[in-house]
Amino acid sequence: QVQLVESGGASVQAGGSLRLSCAASGSTNRFKSMAWFRQAPEKGREGVAVVYTGSGITDYTTSVMGRFTISQDKAKNTVYLQMNSLNPEDTATYYCAASYVFSSNWSDEEWYMYWGQGTEVTVSS
Repeated sequence: QVQLVESGGASVQAGGSLRLSCAASGSTNRFKSMAWFRQAPEKGREGVAVVYTGSGITDYTTSVMGRFTISQDKAKNTVYLQMNSLNPEDTATYYCAASYVFSSNWSDEEWYMYWGQGTEVTVSS
């Protein structure tokens, strides 16, 4: 049984940094991709970043390029999201997701079979 557990969410001031972690357990060696999504209050969920677990290739939504970095530690079955230069628009609940399917349309949440419970990030101005 696969479980994804996020941690690292907090309240920070604009310009600050946070690192989110997603610890995976279960049949993680079958994952093709792992991603971070976020959902701001009264908004839909959007894809933030993805890492294709086999190649290590990453991709990001435009609004976080150059500020966020996704990485993986296969030995620890953990994916990280380093977030720098945070601004109030980054305030959201951040979710980790995993997929057994490879898709270039990584930001479509329909591709992901497993989700974590979310961790909250609040950025104040």
